[in-house]
Amino acid sequence: MALNKSMHPRNRYKDKPPDFAYLASKYPEFQQHVHTNLTGRVGLNFKDPEAVRALTCTLLKEDFGLSIEIPLERLIPTVPLRLNYIHWVEDLIGGQGDGGTRRGIDIGTGASCIYPLLGATMNGWFFLATEVDDICFNFAKKNVENNGLADLIKVVKVPQKTLLMDALKEESALVYDFCMCNPPFFANQLEAKGVNSRNSRRPPPSSVNTGGVTEIMAEGGELEFVKRIIHDSLQLKGRLRWYSCMLGKKCSLAPLKEELRKHGVPRVTHTEFCQGRTMRWALAWSFYDDVAVPSPPCKKRKLEKARKPLTFSVLKPTVKLLRAPESGDPAPCPVELITAWLEKTLTELKVLHKRVPGEEEAELSLFLTAVENSWVHIRQRRRDHGRQLRELPRAPPAGGNVTLHPAETPQPTQDPPDPGSQVTDEGGPDSRGGEGPEEVPVAVEQEAESGTPPSGPAQPPSPGSVQHFLFKCLLSVREEGGSGDVGVQMHWVEGQNRDLMNQLCTYLKNTLHRLASAPPAPPLASP
Repeated sequence: MALNKSMHPRNRYKDKPPDFAYLASKYPEFQQHVHTNLTGRVGLNFKDPEAVRALTCTLLKEDFGLSIEIPLERLIPTVPLRLNYIHWVEDLIGGQGDGGTRRGIDIGTGASCIYPLLGATMNGWFFLATEVDDICFNFAKKNVENNGLADLIKVVKVPQKTLLMDALKEESALVYDFCMCNPPFFANQLEAKGVNSRNSRRPPPSSVNTGGVTEIMAEGGELEFVKRIIHDSLQLKGRLRWYSCMLGKKCSLAPLKEELRKHGVPRVTHTEFCQGRTMRWALAWSFYDDVAVPSPPCKKRKLEKARKPLTFSVLKPTVKLLRAPESGDPAPCPVELITAWLEKTLTELKVLHKRVPGEEEAELSLFLTAVENSWVHIRQRRRDHGRQLRELPRAPPAGGNVTLHPAETPQPTQDPPDPGSQVTDEGGPDSRGGEGPEEVPVAVEQEAESGTPPSGPAQPPSPGSVQHFLFKCLLSVREEGGSGDVGVQMHWVEGQNRDLMNQLCTYLKNTLHRLASAPPAPPLASP
């Protein structure tokens, strides 16, 4: 799971993900949902609500000694992600249970009541757990009682649209250490189904989306929901030392921080929750001056990730396929062969490029400027062309005579019109914004900027002189040791979105792979 290494350091699943095979051998109710593929690897169908529920219940039983029941028509929480939130609250309040009794509020606890159950079991925290949904309330209360935690967790039924103010009306002037909330992410049914809320280039979610209406949808979505909590906090202020919420969309973070700044809230911080391929964000604020404010996610880690080049290798057999067939010509070096192929391919893609001095003598470098997402268009045209070929009528059998009807008459294939070079990023749970310029060797920038385009309308502009572009990067080609393999590196320079460079890198790598795996051409027949 790609993001597990970025889990909270204390998360028990960070370096030891659940062992499905072991859990299946121990829990028969879980075993019926696992499957084994041809390689012997045990997996789970995360599109199946019953399988997801079985995993959650099994992990809570195995690792925390908790037995819970969750109806399929209500939200089924993932344990590692919820554990991240619990550990971050520990960071906010300065400990896991030491220094006196900790008291918290869980806004919309859900049928599982997972945050209070984990907080009470792990740290002995007291919880006021609120719920508006009748089914969720009944299951939450039952789960608390079945685990013998009624002395630590109080589940209360509250009216619709109740957040903090009404929930604390009947409470004494007791000061709570924190509140936590997993708000409804979506504003309507279309958003919940991923319409207009996910970038069209992103794959669909890998797991099923369960939950009742009040759990996944609210008027205005998570943005307005959290603003209501902020409004309550402005009136309650010191009744809670920390207010916090989990967010499903990164784009919600900035406007909520601006809302807090506008109202003069003195202490604000945020973090990221990583689990598998899922990203969540959390926001916390306090009106106390003496609280320790945890630092936001390390920018250095993000910067190192942004500066880390994209790499792939071209194996020696593939390099040999690019050699000129004329035996009399001196064989060019592998680095030159790959660089020439890259230049030809980039020209076909209309990606501006210019050779610049490499850092090493045996290295060749290209300075690239992409002005349109042409590699995506080419893939689409290739698919469309293949589809048209499959739809053409087959040739009649030998000696047969078939007349094509007008609707069956093959039409010449045409490339679809280029939808343009404008690339947008609609945002979403995993979206990343544009990235700023990165340090590049001065010689590279000067070499890239100094070139003047040759005269003549057919000559492309210099990569360094283009004003509007998607991204710029430095592509380096060098031989790997003495094996004959060639390594290719792409270093981000600047642009709208690093993902676009990732796409181009994948296109180049896959094109070379198809070249290497293509069947050899049949020998010509003798005359």
